[in-house]
Amino acid sequence: MLAQPGVPPMQPPRILSIAGSDSSGGAGIQADIKTITMLGGYAMTAITAITAQNTLGVTMVEALSPEMVAAQIEACLSDIGVDAVKIGMLGSPAIAHVVADRLETLDVPVVFDPVMVATSGAVLADADTVAAFARLMVLATLTTPNVPELEALGSDLAMAARGVTYLAKGGDADGESVEDRLVVPGREPVVWRAPRIETRHNHGTGCTLSSAIATGLGAGLPLEDAIVRGREFVRAALKAAPGFGAGHGPMGHQAVR
Repeated sequence: MLAQPGVPPMQPPRILSIAGSDSSGGAGIQADIKTITMLGGYAMTAITAITAQNTLGVTMVEALSPEMVAAQIEACLSDIGVDAVKIGMLGSPAIAHVVADRLETLDVPVVFDPVMVATSGAVLADADTVAAFARLMVLATLTTPNVPELEALGSDLAMAARGVTYLAKGGDADGESVEDRLVVPGREPVVWRAPRIETRHNHGTGCTLSSAIATGLGAGLPLEDAIVRGREFVRAALKAAPGFGAGHGPMGHQAVR
């Protein structure tokens, strides 16, 4: 909708995605840009790694230098500014620490999706990178592990010991319904359940959810409201999947209204 004459347009929330590039467009930076844009945000990026992948799997990964990642972040922050940050695939321990160094100086919401394994099964974070995740989880407003990621990070007890606020995603668990559980230190967990959407076109669900939540937080939504809107967006995008590819196909971000 065009702005009325003489009335300044509302500024969209500025969302910085720090993540890897997915050449097939279903996940990573590409999914983040689509999600942020469809939810009314202004997307900026700091690419951490380049992947050669499609719906069948990842064939090559090349991390960028930590200096280049830091330069991208600084270029965005020093000019455009930022209202929220989403972190996805990092690529190396050095990149994880560079990102943590810069974000520790910011006072904006941060959503950390601790990407370790792609939907296709490809490993996207080695043991040293996973160890470096601890700094990011502590400074993040919300961390969004799926079932295997939560196990790798040390389960609920380890997360509680660190004082981490996290959304335990249940899409990888068995069952006819999907359960997502928000755990905030000192509070009773909040649980959302919904019928499972049976589809193989689920590439990029974690990237999409985390960037949707970041966009909501950047727009000023309370955490639980941002999660509810993010979950609804993911479910709508799953239902609108275009059916591309022979494997785990992309969702239909552009079809969500």
